[in-house]
Amino acid sequence: MLNLKEDPTRNNPIANMPGVTGLMVMKNALAENVWGIASSIDIYDCNPATIRDADEIRRFVAELCEKIEMKRFGETQVVHFGEDERVAGFSMVQLIETSLISAHFANQTNTVYLDVFSCKPYNPEKVQFFARDFFGGAHSVLNVTMRR
Repeated sequence: MLNLKEDPTRNNPIANMPGVTGLMVMKNALAENVWGIASSIDIYDCNPATIRDADEIRRFVAELCEKIEMKRFGETQVVHFGEDERVAGFSMVQLIETSLISAHFANQTNTVYLDVFSCKPYNPEKVQFFARDFFGGAHSVLNVTMRR
């Protein structure tokens, strides 16, 4: 698993493997013929209004799928739940033809926990930067796993 932590200058990320970028992850996935790429992105200090708006979350999914060239399968599911305020917020699931995208939006901390898994290679950094910008996050952490 690679932990791609964002460089404060927002240039290339710093990874536990120096010089690794999202584009390199994508190329390695193709070269190694892995089953898929799984990325987990934690986005902190997000815009409270955006993460509490089901229509905005659906718009995010549509734009993300277009940006990373993934074909959506069915409608985006967005459900609000959580009796405990610590976990209360929307959860989202979107099936894609090559697997799925999911997220939980934590109201108490204004944090987004986004997961993308696809057997079609994609650039995890593109997802990270787009999602952070869309939700107005102050910073984010990207973890990538090659599924074999």
